[in-house]
Amino acid sequence: MSVNKAILIGRLGKDPELRYTPGGSAVATFSLATSEVYKNQEGQRQENTTWHNIVCWGKTAELAKEYLRKGSEVYFEGRISNRSYDDKEGNKRYISEVVVQTMKFLGSRQQGDSGGRTTDEVEPAPSQANAGDDDLPF
Repeated sequence: MSVNKAILIGRLGKDPELRYTPGGSAVATFSLATSEVYKNQEGQRQENTTWHNIVCWGKTAELAKEYLRKGSEVYFEGRISNRSYDDKEGNKRYISEVVVQTMKFLGSRQQGDSGGRTTDEVEPAPSQANAGDDDLPF
């Protein structure tokens, strides 16, 4: 048995970018910040922020573009996906993303959010089954 599930609550680092695949599927990408607050050994308050790459597909992507803005607070459930690509200089780059399956807007309507509205992924992300399996270290 295996489980690949991520649950995140955070704030958008930028407005969602929406584009469409050649097949007509909507895909939105953006960054999400999550923060951890703790006290260091001297008792001073410290904050550690982690940035996550987020990908939404289908109707969820279109809703993200319509309702989410930089700074919006949102809840996501999804799966972690790792992929590689070649940059403009031909260097191989690696990226980890959270592919959203469920999205819940947490902020106020004044922020442009839909105030607690929940969406479930309507269209699954394109399958990458067996893509790059030869590169797995196990």
